[in-house]
Amino acid sequence: MRTAGRVRVRDRLAASDPGLIRLTAGLRTVTAIALTLAVLAALRVPVPQLVAGAMAAMVATFAVREKQRGPQAVTLALGLPVALASGSLGALLGQRVVAGDLFFVGLIFCAVYGRRFGDRGTALGLIGFQIYFLSLFVRATTSALPALYGVICVAFACSAAARFVLLPQTPAGTLDRLRRAFRARLAQLLAAHAELLDAGPDEAEKVLEDLRTRTARLHETALLIQGRLEDGTSDPAVARLLQRRIADAEIAAERLGLLLLTARSARRTDTLTLHLPGAPLPSGGELPVRDEATAALRRDLRALRLLMLRPAGEASGTALSQVRNRLLGYREEENLPDASPAVQDVFRGLGEAARAALGLRLALDGPQDESDDSPATARSREELDAEDAAIEISEESEPEEPGPTGLKRPTTRAAVQVAVGSSLAIAGGELLSSQRWYWAVLTCWIVFINTASTGEILVKGYRRLLGTVLGVVAGIGLAGLVGHHTWTAFALVLLFIFAMFYTAPLSYTLMSFFVTAMLGLLYTLLNTYSASVLVLRIEETALGAACGVIAAAVVLPIHTDRRTNDLLVAVLDRLADVTRGAVDQLSGGTGGDLVEQARGLDQALADLRAATQPLTHPITPLRSRRDTARYVVALLETCAYHGRSLAATAELLPTHPSIAADPRLRGACRRILHNIETIAAHVADPRAGAEMETGPSIASMLEPGTLRTPRYGRVTDRVLRHLQRLDEAVSGLARPLGVAGGPAQPRK
Repeated sequence: MRTAGRVRVRDRLAASDPGLIRLTAGLRTVTAIALTLAVLAALRVPVPQLVAGAMAAMVATFAVREKQRGPQAVTLALGLPVALASGSLGALLGQRVVAGDLFFVGLIFCAVYGRRFGDRGTALGLIGFQIYFLSLFVRATTSALPALYGVICVAFACSAAARFVLLPQTPAGTLDRLRRAFRARLAQLLAAHAELLDAGPDEAEKVLEDLRTRTARLHETALLIQGRLEDGTSDPAVARLLQRRIADAEIAAERLGLLLLTARSARRTDTLTLHLPGAPLPSGGELPVRDEATAALRRDLRALRLLMLRPAGEASGTALSQVRNRLLGYREEENLPDASPAVQDVFRGLGEAARAALGLRLALDGPQDESDDSPATARSREELDAEDAAIEISEESEPEEPGPTGLKRPTTRAAVQVAVGSSLAIAGGELLSSQRWYWAVLTCWIVFINTASTGEILVKGYRRLLGTVLGVVAGIGLAGLVGHHTWTAFALVLLFIFAMFYTAPLSYTLMSFFVTAMLGLLYTLLNTYSASVLVLRIEETALGAACGVIAAAVVLPIHTDRRTNDLLVAVLDRLADVTRGAVDQLSGGTGGDLVEQARGLDQALADLRAATQPLTHPITPLRSRRDTARYVVALLETCAYHGRSLAATAELLPTHPSIAADPRLRGACRRILHNIETIAAHVADPRAGAEMETGPSIASMLEPGTLRTPRYGRVTDRVLRHLQRLDEAVSGLARPLGVAGGPAQPRK
């Protein structure tokens, strides 16, 4: 029982924090700080130097972002002289107002501009800026420089010990944890499927929202895995195989959810239902509770979830083999139960999901015992083996397009903007406080990190201000409770630092709250705490955020509309590439590296989703614009799902016995590609004159023959269904984007 409990806790933790990336970041930073404090306390240094050491250890740990241990060590080694130089200049120029301010602005420009040189340039710029800020925070002087040097060296050494000795993390280990997280999130999605099966009218909408959330989380984990395959695996063929199996499992799980929704309703469910927040559940009632087929479906959903969660060593045995064989048997028509066509479709979907689960298990855990295989399971294994053998790594790479130069380069533009904003923040900050003006500069700097448009900077500034206000309230209360209990305060500082790193990817407001509460404790340790100091922190934060927004809006601005339009065109271009490549391959041609093209589509869509946050934020006053942005993103997610499904089906063509190339598909796809290109042209230039094409359904465009509407479950019919839904989703983009020609009528 204890082992089972530990497994459940581990699975939940893996699902909530894929790869344990947030947990590792928080623990490593806290460990580095705690080790630094222990060493400095043993040396009996004063409290201000303890604070400096804690902050330096934090910077040295979180600034280094490379995935491989070798580059991490090089960056950390280069960061030490940068930190020493920056601390020296901070102490030398801290009392020279004009020279210090000019240097600080120049340092900020160089730190942001360094992002163009990748993770190392970003890390060194961050270290330089933060250590200069540290010297201002602890009011370092030239006479105290030798002690500051020692503190910084201890901090970097402790950071290296935490990173490479106490809490080592390798790309392979992270990828392995991400694989477990994918399994756990896939099991959570299957649990939502089971809940949907039994949900009554009153709870169906909530279950549907859970289904959307878990589908999105599964896709998020798949993207994380794709981003770490290259570093986490030494064999490109293994990386490609794993990427293929992850995509298959994701598509099969999403398809199963759609089939369940269809079985509950009186008509076929639109794919948009799974992607549009707030979309109502399709009408039509619920499945019969006591129906024999429904009971079997309920049992098999639980069985599929169990098989997905069990590690290879625990998934052996006659009982589990029988469960696996039964699920894979649903891929054969003669094994389907006597039920309505919609419910039979769900059983077919179960069979395909079981096949994807088997492929994922083989890719993750290697060969397994085949002695208990049924004929259906043996055929599935043969298909998977044939697909594995057919996977080839393309040695050709597309030439990289030349990027923008000069002021058009994002890093140059951001560096100029943040330098102007910081200059404003310095001027205004000194009017508020000649001692703590640097808080305004820090906020201005931070709101530019990982942002690319005025809207993103505005939202980030708002979140930082809100978190700061809440953190000030908490800081005032904690300062009164802790008083001068030094080690209690440091313990709380460590707790808040861990919470800061653990919550940073989830909520910028929460992160700002923990930062501000931590600073209240640090001020207490430095004997500079007062309520007026924390109120000043709010004022400086508001000023810094305002300066950042003003600089972004006036100096070389990138408006949210322009950025989202550029990213929308990129998504449409990737969608056209995936669709064209998949249909070319299904028509008898060569579609190129479809797996990589699908990955590019997913990444482009993720970038667009992030860029539309200012438009979809709850505080936006433009409600109709917010709804339109959500609707467009949901339609694009629907398009991406069908594009991925087409690419996955096309990849099966060389090995799957039920798929035959048909050149007529290329002609049937022409309208879809024309409409995608028309929408992209209109978004790029609203004066473009091309119009959308409408017409009969994709299936009716094909003459009777090999693709004559076969029974559902055959891959040829699935191709037609994906093309039809893709055609409808692309046409549906015309109306909200104002493209001439109008959308085709949806076909249910």
